[in-house]
Amino acid sequence: MNASYAQDLDIIARIEAIPNILDVVCNATGMGYAAVARVTADRWIAMSVLDRINFGLAAGGELQVETTLCNDVRENRGLVVINHVSKDEVYCGHPTPAMYGFESYISVPVRLADGSFFGTLCAIDPKPAQLANPQIVGMFTLFAELIGFHIDAQRKLMSAEEALLEERQAAQMREQFIAVLGHDIRSPMASISAGIQMLKRMALEPKADMILQRMEASVDRSITLIGNVMDFARARLAGGIGLQRSRDGETLLPYLQQVVAEVKSVHPERDIRSELDVPEGLVCDRSRVSQLLSNLLGNAVSHGNPDGPILVVASRDGTWFELAVTNHGDPIPADVRARLFQPFARRAGDVSQGLGLGLFIASEIAKAHQGTLQTESGDDRTTFTLRMPIGGR
Repeated sequence: MNASYAQDLDIIARIEAIPNILDVVCNATGMGYAAVARVTADRWIAMSVLDRINFGLAAGGELQVETTLCNDVRENRGLVVINHVSKDEVYCGHPTPAMYGFESYISVPVRLADGSFFGTLCAIDPKPAQLANPQIVGMFTLFAELIGFHIDAQRKLMSAEEALLEERQAAQMREQFIAVLGHDIRSPMASISAGIQMLKRMALEPKADMILQRMEASVDRSITLIGNVMDFARARLAGGIGLQRSRDGETLLPYLQQVVAEVKSVHPERDIRSELDVPEGLVCDRSRVSQLLSNLLGNAVSHGNPDGPILVVASRDGTWFELAVTNHGDPIPADVRARLFQPFARRAGDVSQGLGLGLFIASEIAKAHQGTLQTESGDDRTTFTLRMPIGGR
């Protein structure tokens, strides 16, 4: 049996109503054998069976399709009903009833939603039966339509399950790809950085020392860009940025202080102020929240008024933790605000060397903490605020 027919058997086996349908059919008609059959031009396969007369053909069993009256149903697209074979003008001399030993027979087509022919709902018995009446024919027709509906539904469900499984497998492959890619890209950069540190410990000419400083800055910038690209890949391809949460929220404070100090050291000409109050019991990934602050500060330095101060405030608002970065400068236009947190979003005239991923990654970090990253921009200042539950969710 090929894979297609095996799948049809599985689909019919999943439909819990079919055994009840066959039971009702036999009880209502007095017939001893009822089946749902898959019928094609070259195959007749029993999909589900109720056998009370020891006919001997179970689910999965096959008959030569040309020897069945179900083949007539397939070819003519109409039902076949016989009360008493021996007295029937059309079928009294037909070889099929004699071959299979039945005197009464009914078969109605099972069609799918697209109108295609799947097979039949059929029943036989060695004794005559009163089948050719509107009630019996109507019952079989209704049951056949119901079976067709369930087959369509099961096929859609199986297709969705297969797609879900494929997506899960693809997600695992993406995770592996991201991990391997991150390692393979970062390793050479780490080697270059280590080499630069070794050279800096040697006695070099001033010109060479200047070159090393530029190389170190380029390596640091490349490592940052690589990290942003990896985070973008995780956010878009691997279902979001992963977190390593800690309940010791107080330890976040030195992380934030270090970020502020680093930005100050890189931009000593800027007036960067901080008011940091981290509440007890804060559940967060300290490294990721620090990364979010670094991205927001980088944005403030790049786009704020160089002569205006930058203020970083960490505080508690009820059961929420807030981390806000405010810079002075022209307000952000409404159309730009609408796409600020989209990847690769850059303002007109932006000449920075970044990829436009900083705010996107910051917003993804906020989402991973079940929080939000909001922006307010008006008059002469702009504020980005992380708001997240203190106890996590």
